[in-house]
Amino acid sequence: MTIEQIRKAVIKAEPFRPFTLSLGNGRRCFVPHPEFIWVLPEASRTLGVAGDGEDYSIMDLLLVTSIDFGNGATRKRSSRRKQ
Repeated sequence: MTIEQIRKAVIKAEPFRPFTLSLGNGRRCFVPHPEFIWVLPEASRTLGVAGDGEDYSIMDLLLVTSIDFGNGATRKRSSRRKQ
């Protein structure tokens, strides 16, 4: 995945859809709005993702294993069975 693919698919997408970046080490970073993610200009492989308050993460694009769209909540399966 390249930084241009990230920009086109998620950062500049209209309308913007919240997404979660999954990393190879199991971490997940939720991006609720395009202002919460940025690309560091001096390193085209480096992403920054804002978190809660003053927290933020800086990661290498090569560590991103998937982009999952939605609010990051897991869906509950219905426990109803046919009888």
